[in-house]
Amino acid sequence: MDAPARTPDEEEYAAPPVTRMAIAVLALVGLLVAAYLSLYKLGLIGGLTCTVGSCEQVQQSPWATFLGLPVSIWGLGAYAVILTVAVLGLQPRFVEARWVPLALFGMAAVGVAFSGYLTYIEAFVIEMWCMYCVISAILITLIFFLSIPGLRRAR
Repeated sequence: MDAPARTPDEEEYAAPPVTRMAIAVLALVGLLVAAYLSLYKLGLIGGLTCTVGSCEQVQQSPWATFLGLPVSIWGLGAYAVILTVAVLGLQPRFVEARWVPLALFGMAAVGVAFSGYLTYIEAFVIEMWCMYCVISAILITLIFFLSIPGLRRAR
């Protein structure tokens, strides 16, 4: 006996969204960037390899710490949670779960806001740039835009 044919809408919702896969990859890259900056901030590596900008000066500025922790540690945690949620969202059990797209969008929105604040600080307060911070800002912005289509599933 054959299984009943699925409608195109059912097939669309049965497969994990490609955007979640892309979010997972971008979050993994962000995790690596944040880990590299965290290793530097914690004194576990000597210096930063920075071909563009003034990464070490930015990392040594007072704005590189937030609520007593290096900003890179906050980024490490944020990217780890985004990666975990994105990978969970790829599992058949959670493909249709409403909380996955809402969580990805919410975390990305907070990340974009915080990253925007840090970019403002770099541009107008300390007037120096860290290429890793810019890369992270681009990554979280891409994650934010990729999380928007998932909101349609959350309705």
